[in-house]
Amino acid sequence: MQEQKARQILQSLIQGLDPFNGEELPGGTVLQQADVLRALLAGVAALEEAAARAARRAHLPENLGRPWRQEEEFELIKEIQGNEALTDIAVKHGRSLRAIEARLEKLGLITAMERATRNRFGAA
Repeated sequence: MQEQKARQILQSLIQGLDPFNGEELPGGTVLQQADVLRALLAGVAALEEAAARAARRAHLPENLGRPWRQEEEFELIKEIQGNEALTDIAVKHGRSLRAIEARLEKLGLITAMERATRNRFGAA
């Protein structure tokens, strides 16, 4: 079931409506108990959180967090020696500018002082 449809069904139940025909549900059902309503609300919140997380991840570079392959490092070195812009290199590799600079620093091609981004894992 799609998350959006699941959210719509839960929202209808929370409002006391039949999710399929929109009619008001009869009184005295289990849906009117506070714990059941809280559980339905928690379900809606979880679905919305998952959708928000997926939307954020869609904007991240595709290789975020993946290890560097040796071939990719060789390509990075050639691109730096060819004076390509770091932002273009980052896009080409599917990585963040911070990741590109961190790898260049690790390879000894730039120093920490030459980075445009800050190393958030190093010493302060």
